[in-house]
Amino acid sequence: MATATYPAVPKGATGVLVLADGTVVFGRGFGAEGDAVGEVCFNTAITGYQEIMTDPSYAGQIITFTFPHIGNVGTNPEDVERDRTAALGCIVREDVTAPSNFRNVQPFDAWMKAQGRIGISGIDTRALTRRIRMTGAPNAVIAHDPAGKFDLKALHEKAKGWPGLVGMDLAKDVTGAAREWTGGVWTLGQGYANPSPQRKLGSQAMEHDKAQDPSLRWDDERPSVGGAENKPHVVALDFGAKDNIFRSLVQAGARVTVLPANASYDDIMAHAPAGVFLSNGPGDPAATGEYAVPVIRKLLDADMPIFGICLGHQMLALAGGAKTIKMHQGHRGANHPVKHLERGVVEITSMNHGFAVDATTLPNNVKETHVSLFDGSNCGIAFTDRNAFGVQYHPEASPGPQDSFYLFEKFVGGLG
Repeated sequence: MATATYPAVPKGATGVLVLADGTVVFGRGFGAEGDAVGEVCFNTAITGYQEIMTDPSYAGQIITFTFPHIGNVGTNPEDVERDRTAALGCIVREDVTAPSNFRNVQPFDAWMKAQGRIGISGIDTRALTRRIRMTGAPNAVIAHDPAGKFDLKALHEKAKGWPGLVGMDLAKDVTGAAREWTGGVWTLGQGYANPSPQRKLGSQAMEHDKAQDPSLRWDDERPSVGGAENKPHVVALDFGAKDNIFRSLVQAGARVTVLPANASYDDIMAHAPAGVFLSNGPGDPAATGEYAVPVIRKLLDADMPIFGICLGHQMLALAGGAKTIKMHQGHRGANHPVKHLERGVVEITSMNHGFAVDATTLPNNVKETHVSLFDGSNCGIAFTDRNAFGVQYHPEASPGPQDSFYLFEKFVGGLG
C-alpha cells in the first residue's frame, strides 16, 4: 500500500483543513489556536453568522459560509442563540475586517478566540461547497497555528478516525438545566425586555391562514393574557434549543418551563403542562431517540399536545413509527422554500439539519404537511388522531420574515 504524501505548508499559511480522504486546503487561521475534528457542512445565509455559530444544532460540525464577507459587523452579546458556541469552527472566503456596525461589542476574530473556536479565511468556499454537494459532507480536521507548524499526517489520521454523526447522540452535550424561561422579545435599544402581557404576534396572520385556522387572530383581536397564571403552560424539552424558540413561545402567549433532554415522563407531568414542545438539536435523532422517543410515545398515549422542531420533529416521527435517514449534504441556510401542502402556499424558511424523516415510512395516522421545494424531502408532519405536529425547519428564525410564526400560534392557541 502506497504511503500518503502531504504538501508542504505554503508561506503565510496559518490555517489548514484536512479532509478524511487526505485532501489538504491551506488558509489563514483566526480565532482560537489548535485543532478540532468534525463534519464539514455549508450554510447559505448571508446574515446571522453569530446566531449560526451559537446554534446548538451545529455541535460536531465545521461551517463553511458561502457568503464571502463573514464577521465584518463584529459581534455582540444579544445575537447569540445560547451562552456558548456549539459549532467547532468556520471556513470563510475573505479575511475578517475591522467591525463596522453600531451594535458591535467585540471583533469576530476576538470573539472566536474567546469562544475557543477556530476559523480559516482565504479558502475557495465555492469549490468546497461544490465538493460537498457532489460527494456529501466530509469528516475533517480544522487547525490554526500562527507559526504555520502542522503535522498533516496526524491531522489526516484524526480526520479518518472520527466516526461521524451517524449514531452519535450530541443532545446530551448541549442540553441545559431545568429552568423557568423569563426572556422576552428583542427591541432595538432595549434588548430582551420582559414579555408583554399582550400577545403581539406580528403581521404574518393572513386572511387565508385565519380561514384555515380560526384560532389565529389579528394583533388588535388578541386578548390580554394577564399574568403567568393565565397563560398555557408549556414544558419545552431542550435537546439543544435556540433561545429564540423559547422567546417565540412566550411571544405566542405561553408560560415556558425548560427541562433537559433526558427528562422522564414523570418529570414532565410533574409540571402539569398544557402542552409539550420538542426542541431542535444536533446529532442523529435515532441515537438521541433511544431515551427520548419512549418518553414521547408516553406523551402521545396520554394525548398530550406536542409541537416539535427539527430534531424534535424527527423524534416525534420516530415515536409515531416512522424512520429517519442521513442526508447527502443536508439543508442549512435562511433561504429554503417549503410548501405547505394543504394551504398551497410557500414559506421561506431557515434550516439546519443533516438528517430527515423518511416520508415513505410514515404510518397511516401521520400525514405529511410540508415538503422542501429544493429536493422534495419531508419538512412537516401531523398526527391525524391527536394534537401533535412538527416541522423540520426553524419558524423562530423568521427569514420570510414571519412566514412560519403561525406554527407557534397554532400550538399555543390550541392549548386553551
